[in-house]
Amino acid sequence: MCTAQYVWPIVGQDCLNADLGGYYEGLRITSGIFSLYRSLGIINITSLKCSVAASAIGALVAVLAAYIHIHVVLNISSLYNKFKSLSLHQLSILFGLGSISFSGHIIHISLPINYLLDSGVDPWTVGLAYHDLLSLSFYKSIFPGFGCGPLIDVSVFLPKGVALLGSSSYMINQVTGCVPTIQVALHHLALGFVLILSSAFGLAIRSLPSKISLGVSSLSRSWHSQLSINLSVTGSLSIAFAHLSCAVPVYPFCCSDYPTMLSLFNHHIWIGGLFIIGGGAHASIFMVRDYSSSLSVEIIICHRDIIVGHLIWVCIALGLHSFGLYVHNDTMQSLGRPEDMFSDNSIQLRPVFAILMEGYVGFDLELLDTKVIRMSQELGTADLIVHHIHSFTIHVTLLILIKGVLYSRCSRLVSDKLELGFRYPCDGPGRGGTCQISPWDHIYLSLFWLYNSHSVVLFHFFWKMQSDVWGSYDSHSEKIVHLSGGDFSTNASTINGWLRNLLWSQSAQAIQSYGTSTSGYGLLFIFAHFVWSFSLMFLFSGRGYWQELIESLVWAHSKIGLTTHIQARALSISQGRAVGLTHYMLGGIACSWSYFLARILTIS
Repeated sequence: MCTAQYVWPIVGQDCLNADLGGYYEGLRITSGIFSLYRSLGIINITSLKCSVAASAIGALVAVLAAYIHIHVVLNISSLYNKFKSLSLHQLSILFGLGSISFSGHIIHISLPINYLLDSGVDPWTVGLAYHDLLSLSFYKSIFPGFGCGPLIDVSVFLPKGVALLGSSSYMINQVTGCVPTIQVALHHLALGFVLILSSAFGLAIRSLPSKISLGVSSLSRSWHSQLSINLSVTGSLSIAFAHLSCAVPVYPFCCSDYPTMLSLFNHHIWIGGLFIIGGGAHASIFMVRDYSSSLSVEIIICHRDIIVGHLIWVCIALGLHSFGLYVHNDTMQSLGRPEDMFSDNSIQLRPVFAILMEGYVGFDLELLDTKVIRMSQELGTADLIVHHIHSFTIHVTLLILIKGVLYSRCSRLVSDKLELGFRYPCDGPGRGGTCQISPWDHIYLSLFWLYNSHSVVLFHFFWKMQSDVWGSYDSHSEKIVHLSGGDFSTNASTINGWLRNLLWSQSAQAIQSYGTSTSGYGLLFIFAHFVWSFSLMFLFSGRGYWQELIESLVWAHSKIGLTTHIQARALSISQGRAVGLTHYMLGGIACSWSYFLARILTIS
């Protein structure tokens, strides 16, 4: 277990220090930063200080460059124009060279350090040999077969008899529980070459006078379109990484640290979702401000009614069927008819295609110090139902975003949306009802559906992993003892089961954490509830309740001369909704995250 902080015993605050093993106490860190440091070969204070200093300098340069970039008065400088003229294929070459350089760092620095640490060498001794790592003779003493040919011999960095492209059981380092470091290096090496080659293909496509090149060039001229595409791609990759971080662990000892895995999944899911919403927002701004005639975009706009119509009936079908199964199961359970429920013990609805795919990509049982790091999950009726809930919420979020983009310039009721801009208030009932039709209103609504979608994803992941995956191997009974005893498949097929067996029955660690090392999460749990409930005042009324109370307080302060020059004004509808949305999202995220950590830190 990792820590970098220790709380002094002042007014009993040292209760936050948890027993981390090895006769050591401190605050438990769940960010995975120490696993990242080890994978990079940063194992002493000197290298850590150098990396932090380099990161700080890079951040400072980026901030200064952004400051110069947004000031039009400085655009006349030749240096600015030179950087502004960088094209996409040049940036792709830079990214490719950076990826290849990082691959070289892994091969020449990270690989020998991790190999020595895995072999049991004292980290202090390894740290003293930093200056020798770039010596070929020293490197060959660690990996004897290195440098015998012009190409990289992967077998040099692997144990004897282990193939890099073998079965899944060979893809895990038995000491650290992660994939071999050489595989990470080869991944970045291949990615670098792909980026460099893609730059050449991109340059060739731009030179062709085709419909594709015309559509790409029209999008590349707008900063908002570029930002929209980049945010959407980055958000999708973040969500993909959230899933792969558990299935294919990359960082040493991270996979057996369940709170860290849960935090990484939670973090990347929320970051990815917010990036995708940002992509939709900037796509709408592009359509309002920067759009010029483009054949490829015009074709999509001409078919927007059909696209949105199909998405609507898909959402209706998914919502009715998925929630209909839950309503049916809860009804049958309340009537005392369990044999008529859709579950693994009565009417089965198993995910046939997922089970077939699992036979090809399933994992063997992998253990690290008797703790399960990954294994094949048995999918059943509860998994089928909740995955259709995921599909429903994701499609509704996508429907709102696409509708906001495609109808941002005009619609049947309001043909002059283009003049109104990105955000505008209600136009009244004169033209058939024009409230909440601006692109900003669509982003506002999609954020709530994003919250719904990701909340179900996170609670599903939290319950499924502790029920069917995370646990330890009992050598006496020769069985896997899971954290919550495999109750997901039994109880997750009803709404009442989610409320009773997850939210209620597994909240004891959060609501009884006071005076323990997880009391910080318990306090955050309560405070986040307050922030979330505070948002409802703004969301229900648009501005906030108790306007008369606020006005009386302002009058009283003004009467006694405390605020003679400041007079409070009521929020506008849009401002109130923005304040409510911000508190709703932040309160909900902090509430669920603190609940997860308070429980998993206690039971893992």
